[in-house]
Amino acid sequence: MNVLTERASVVYNRDSVNTNTVIRARSPLRISFVGGGTDLAHYYEEYGGAVLSSTINRYAFATLRPRQDATVRITALDFGHSAEYQLQDKSVHNDGLFDLVRTAIRRVGGDKGFELDLHGEAPRGSGLGGSSAVTAAILGAMIEYLGAVLDSYELAELNYQIERIDLGIAGGKQDQYATTFGGFNLIEFSKDRVDVTPLRLPVDALNDLEDHLTLYYTGQVRPLLGIVEKRIAAYESGDSFVHDGMRRLHSMVYDAKDALLKGRMREFGALLHESMVNKKKLDPNVSTPYIDELYELARNSGAVGGKLLGAGGGGYLLLFVEGRRQFEVRAKLEKAGAVYTHFSFEDRGLQVWRSRCF
Repeated sequence: MNVLTERASVVYNRDSVNTNTVIRARSPLRISFVGGGTDLAHYYEEYGGAVLSSTINRYAFATLRPRQDATVRITALDFGHSAEYQLQDKSVHNDGLFDLVRTAIRRVGGDKGFELDLHGEAPRGSGLGGSSAVTAAILGAMIEYLGAVLDSYELAELNYQIERIDLGIAGGKQDQYATTFGGFNLIEFSKDRVDVTPLRLPVDALNDLEDHLTLYYTGQVRPLLGIVEKRIAAYESGDSFVHDGMRRLHSMVYDAKDALLKGRMREFGALLHESMVNKKKLDPNVSTPYIDELYELARNSGAVGGKLLGAGGGGYLLLFVEGRRQFEVRAKLEKAGAVYTHFSFEDRGLQVWRSRCF
């Protein structure tokens, strides 16, 4: 169903896009500090949920070039893969990224063809919310092409509907909102709504936090372990250990927020460690022996705390390390095979613009 036509406030043909205009979009990846898992419907519909996260200066990109026919050509530049089909083709295909574009077209409508180039700055399964960032960039470019207007909440919810409902990709609701809004946010979930509240940290505190955080790629792409499905099944079985653990993850979000607002950085780092330990107790599959080895090396070398980003099983490891210990931690982790990744916080979310440069 075309969701845009259901909204009376949508404006079409805001400004025509001709074949000499290129539409570009980029949407940032994110780091989720605490609260991951409470953004799953089985939990937040009963207790509410919350996450504390920030977007970073790594992105997913989409470039849309208008066509004069009904052909859609999609190219994944990272992998050198392309696909082409006609808008009138209603058949269902299981081809990953390309099916994502088809689903977005079914949602937003339109009868004009286009070429769409896509690429991202993190490997799939990295734990940085890359899938939702790609979807956000696609939606941003397509909606600009159609001349429609949606606010950030509507874009994020549409992103969620496409990923989780239409395509059945297991996961929570935080990534779609984090990448669309951008910035350092407290994101709260309930059965009927999502609230995104920017965390107005003093510049000194934000710089200090950024200076203490380091990011390492473990070299392992998250496998399909069914981590999310297992977590839901354990929760729905009534396991009191799982329920208590989830409620602690939830309350930790507000502890971490208060620590940041009051400038208690070391306490924030300790909460990251508690979150890491808690998640491993809830499901040992969130980590691997190699990642455990990396984390133990980091802790023994001076890291206050850290966490594995995403659902678990691989991807990026975030560490809170005091400045004078960072070089020792980096040397040991790189010797063990981890890849140091520089990043900074990004306060902008989805961005869309028009260009005449092909």
